[in-house]
This record gives sequence, C-alpha cells and structure tokens, in this order.
Amino acid sequence: MTKKCPCGVGARYRDCCGRLHEGRATAETATELMRSRFSAFAVGDEAYLLRTWHPATRPERIGVEDGTRWTRLEILREENGGPGDDKGIVEFRAHYRAEAEPGELHEVSRFVRHDGEWVYVRGKVL
Repeated sequence: MTKKCPCGVGARYRDCCGRLHEGRATAETATELMRSRFSAFAVGDEAYLLRTWHPATRPERIGVEDGTRWTRLEILREENGGPGDDKGIVEFRAHYRAEAEPGELHEVSRFVRHDGEWVYVRGKVL
C-alpha cells in the first residue's frame, strides 16, 4: 500500500514532502515549504521543522506532541512566495485530533529566502 502525503496534494509521501524531509529536494515556493512543514508535524520530523525555521526566530526545540494527530491542511491564501520572490505569506488551517477531540490551527505564516532556500520566520495565530 502506498502512503499518501499528509499535505493533501494526493501524491505519495516519498515523492512529495518526503523528498524534502530527506533532503533530496528543497521547496520551490513558500506554499510548498508550508505543506512540507505541515507534513513534518504529521510524521513527527522535528529536525526538518528546525532546519526550515529562520535562525533569527528558531526555538531550540519544538516538542512535537505525541498525542496530536495532524489530519488535514487547507491553504486559504498565498501572497507572493513564488520561485522568483524573496518573501511570502501563506494563510492556512491545519486540522488535528488531540485526545480524540478535533481542533484546528488558523495561522498566517511569513516566509523568506535565507541562503537561497525558503524558511519559516513566524506566524500569527488567528
């Protein structure tokens, strides 16, 4: 059975966000990075989350929660963040289940290019 990528684009995890998590590719857009970061939360890849966080705002650790299962990502808005841009904004809703209760995180995230690669800077939870 082929494992679908948690980011929701419908591709196999290995060919989608898995290639970014493993370092076989880098995100071409801010939205692709956002999707790969959601997938990293879903699969518990804290190292990838830290690696793709801007050094000026990166915490020492994230502490991916064992009891939270990230289930679905909705991209609501994209502002810049394309292959030719240096900054981008992605608004999203990330759906999860924690202790059998559903929840969602609604955030506007800011991304920039750092050393030629997209990184997460910060987000504002709505």
